Formats: sequence, C-alpha cells, structure tokens
Amino acid sequence: MLIQPALASPSPDDRIPAAERAYQALKQLIMNNDLPAGTQMLEQEAAARLGMSRTPVREAMVRLEQEGVVALRPRHGMRVLPLSAADMAEIYEILTALESSAAEAVASRGLGAADLAMLEQAVEDMDRALDLDDRLAWSEADERFHRLLVTHSGNRRLISIVEQVWDQAHRARIQTLYLRPKPVLSNHDHRALVVAIKHRDGSTARLIHEQHRRAATVMLVGLLERFGIRSL
Repeated sequence: MLIQPALASPSPDDRIPAAERAYQALKQLIMNNDLPAGTQMLEQEAAARLGMSRTPVREAMVRLEQEGVVALRPRHGMRVLPLSAADMAEIYEILTALESSAAEAVASRGLGAADLAMLEQAVEDMDRALDLDDRLAWSEADERFHRLLVTHSGNRRLISIVEQVWDQAHRARIQTLYLRPKPVLSNHDHRALVVAIKHRDGSTARLIHEQHRRAATVMLVGLLERFGIRSL
C-alpha cells in the first residue's frame, strides 16, 4: 500500500493573512521609529524589505492611511506622517476619555483573582524597572498595564479605538522616555487604581485615571514644546 507523506503543519505565521502580516510589520517599523516621520517608501521597496509580494503590502499601506499613520500618493508609495504637540494633545484627550471609561467599567464589574494579579504584576514590574533605572522596561510594563485595563473593559469598539490611538502615541512616548522625570508618580497612580478596582469603586477608578492621563498630557506636550520638538 502506498503511504502518502504527512503534510507539514503550517507555521503560526502562515495562518495569518499576508496583508495582516504586512500591516503589523510596517506598523512596528513606524512605531519603533525605524521608519521615522517623513520617510517615503515605494510599494516595491516595502515588499522587498518584508520579503512579500506587493499586493498585501498595498493593502497594509491603505489600512495605515485610514488610521492616519501614513499618506499615500500614486507612484510615490507611502510617507510616514509626523505627530506634533497638538496631535499628541488630541490623542491623549481621546485616551483620557476612553481609558477612564474603561477603568470605571472594570472597577464597577470587578475582576477575578487571575486578571487582578496580572494588573498587580505589571505594577510590580514597573516598580522594579524604576529601581533599576530601566526606562524601557518601565515603558513596556506601563503599556502592558494600560492594555490589560482596556481589554478587561470588554467593549470591543472602545478597545479598537484605544489600540489605534495608543499606537500613534507610542512614537512620542519612546522619544521622550529619557527626557521626562522619573515616573514615580505614575506608578503610584497605577497602584491606587488597582486598589479602586479591588474595592469595585468605579467612580474613584475613573477619577484616578482621568487625573493620571491629564498629568501625562501636560508632561508630554510640555516636553515637546520645551525641547522644540515640532514633530515626531
């Protein structure tokens, strides 16, 4: 009897549509400033860099344009758009409103022990990073805390909008990471928010997070203006 060879299982990447992989790859390059503001890139250049065909790359660029990250021009590909201090103020206004709503919803509903532990672990990691004066590790733990908070809201549309504007803010956060004061107060805010969630105190959770995000807005926009950073 002829035995057919077993088919190889697809790798995790093979299960993700090519356009999605192209989108994630291009967005990561932009968010990490590997493609800084003003960068011009043709479809064929991006396709070669990603080792992909032009069709999924074109779809990815269109999606990034819809999110306000790049501008597309016929025969010129994409140009990475800059972010100004005014742009950051608008982005943080959105984050303040939506994340505060998420904080209130999460606290009012309450979290299970496992989900609460994940938030607490993020705060502990932030404290440890500051003890080591590791700003990058602090930023990663801070981002994890915020993403967990929003995800636990269970509001899919809110999550989608916050993810989009959070990604736009990422460039500014990374570039000002070592310009800002040591974020000790930020860690304090996160611990206070966890306490409010434990007590299922929605109104206090909202207030804590609103004040936290407003302070971050003043700090970040102030840094951009003080150091004369016109765009990112």
